[in-house]
Amino acid sequence: MPDSPLQATPYEVLGVAADASTSELRAAYRRKLRETHPDTGGDPDRFHEVQAAWERVGTAEARAAYDRGGTARTTAADDGAGSWSMPRTQGERRDTRPGTRSHGHPGGVSRVRYLELIREWAGRGVELPDPFDADLVRRAPREIRHVLADALAEEATARTVSTLGIAWTAWHDVATDAAGPGLPAKLDHVVLGPTGLFAIQSEDWGAPVRIRRGELIGEALAGEKPMRALGLRAKAVGRAAHVKFTCLLIVVPDGDSDEDLQVLGSIRGAVTAIVQRSRLAGVLRSGLPGSALIGGAEVMEVRTRLQQSVRFA
Repeated sequence: MPDSPLQATPYEVLGVAADASTSELRAAYRRKLRETHPDTGGDPDRFHEVQAAWERVGTAEARAAYDRGGTARTTAADDGAGSWSMPRTQGERRDTRPGTRSHGHPGGVSRVRYLELIREWAGRGVELPDPFDADLVRRAPREIRHVLADALAEEATARTVSTLGIAWTAWHDVATDAAGPGLPAKLDHVVLGPTGLFAIQSEDWGAPVRIRRGELIGEALAGEKPMRALGLRAKAVGRAAHVKFTCLLIVVPDGDSDEDLQVLGSIRGAVTAIVQRSRLAGVLRSGLPGSALIGGAEVMEVRTRLQQSVRFA
């Protein structure tokens, strides 16, 4: 699988538009070299990133190949996975042990929205043999790539949740009456098990985030308040089902937060936290510090209420 769709393109690394002239491209490269060179106090990682970007679009031949999609693949994609196509169905699951009871279509709303946007961007009448091809995605505007990144993040969380076992139940792409910018309002995942009732949002902003006063902040958030939004969506779902969430989780890619698990505080009695993707299964199995556990009879009652009230986006 290629890396995140939000990985910067060579043009973004160099700080120019994709249709920049050759002279503009060269000037941007020289400027970025000066800004990032370690000898002048720059960041070595960014310096190497600038050099790698120039190698991909610095000559007429390389740029033409990149723009055609011929050499735009990432290292991960070079291993043969050049598309963020639809995931395998549950029928292809190899593990024969009873898995989590799952309902809904994780990432479905975001994938549908992505298809609408990528076809609109490509232009009317333009055929897209594979709208999820990594090379095509890399050339799309960031806001379109972000929608696909959200879908992939939701699918990754759903795969982790599916391994928890038969004592667990999950609902994906749950509709709410809470407002959501750009997409139908939804809660990505509702997960119920012995360690609690979790409201989960799966995110990929393509950049690190930090914690300030119980909320997430970062350049890529552009004023978003993701934990507040998650609290509102969880409240709407809980009110409709007459249940109370014990934990609110935001899942981010590994490395996109300071620690693999950080507790932010609480919202209406639910413990709030940000967790990196590889730590998610362990957090769900053990619960969050200070969160309430749910007994066997209560789990069945909460499951019944959710089954009767959950609507899918």
